[in-house]
Amino acid sequence: MGVREKEQLSLKKIHTGISKHQNQMAPKVSIIAVNYNGVAYTLDFLRSITQISYPNFDIYVVDNGSTQDPSEIPAAFPDIHFLKTGKNLGFSGGNNAAIKVSDADYFLLINNDTEVPKGFLEPLVSRMEREENIGIVCPKIKYFDSPTTFQFAGFTPIHPITGRGHSIGEHEEDTGQYEEELEISRPHGAAMLIKRKAFEEAGLLADIFFLYYEEMDLADRFLEKGYRILYVPQSEIWHKESMTTGKNSTLKTYYLSRNRILYLRRNRKGATLLFAFLYYHLVAIPKNLLIFAIKGEWPHFKAYWKGVLWNVQHFYHPNLFKNEFLTGKK
Repeated sequence: MGVREKEQLSLKKIHTGISKHQNQMAPKVSIIAVNYNGVAYTLDFLRSITQISYPNFDIYVVDNGSTQDPSEIPAAFPDIHFLKTGKNLGFSGGNNAAIKVSDADYFLLINNDTEVPKGFLEPLVSRMEREENIGIVCPKIKYFDSPTTFQFAGFTPIHPITGRGHSIGEHEEDTGQYEEELEISRPHGAAMLIKRKAFEEAGLLADIFFLYYEEMDLADRFLEKGYRILYVPQSEIWHKESMTTGKNSTLKTYYLSRNRILYLRRNRKGATLLFAFLYYHLVAIPKNLLIFAIKGEWPHFKAYWKGVLWNVQHFYHPNLFKNEFLTGKK
């Protein structure tokens, strides 16, 4: 039996298991992953995610305008929902495309460069179900190449002026130090389970961000509506992001620069916004540009400055405060 036939048989077994457990009335979860020129990662992800033990889920893979032919994905896993956007809509737009057509109670937004253990989803759904005002829960995230090493065990609060917070546990060896549930300031974009009702009340991911800071923006809107965000250590996943170099690129530099200011513009008001702008323009921008210049990283210098200028050129952007809302269940 070939690899593709084995994958199809595996998926059929999963769906057979689901049908046997439908009478448990488990809330439905739509698992959503965005693919952009990452077919190999996505296939590995699907081999992992289709083996989970949760009894009521479906899977959406959104191809975000890949230039690499993605047809191998639905061919290997024909029972998933495979959506093609036709162009790159970014993290927000790609995930929103699947959220809008799903009838699930919960949405698991998860990176396609992750893999998961069989029972990772049950603790997340269970924690959501215990309290109505929980909007997002996140699992432990560890590095795939070093599965005892943390990438994420929560976030510290976001500073109202600088717009910064820090990842808890990053690069630490897991010795049991982060086994307590924690209320956190924002979710981790690599894996977050989100309540449908919260999307209906606070809005979807903001397309204007395209890449980076969209989960921080979403968190602020959820918190404003009274929803809590939790780190749930009973669940964990493994992320294939590099521990040492990360995914450094001028594209990343541009969007981090652009969207940090954009996030503050959308989520700070009055004196707080004024002080945030003063800090950013008098301290953060000169500091970062100086660091790039000292290191001779001129492409990053230009990308960072371009991100700053975007906010000047789009000071009156028509979609600056636009949030699209999810409709009720079909």
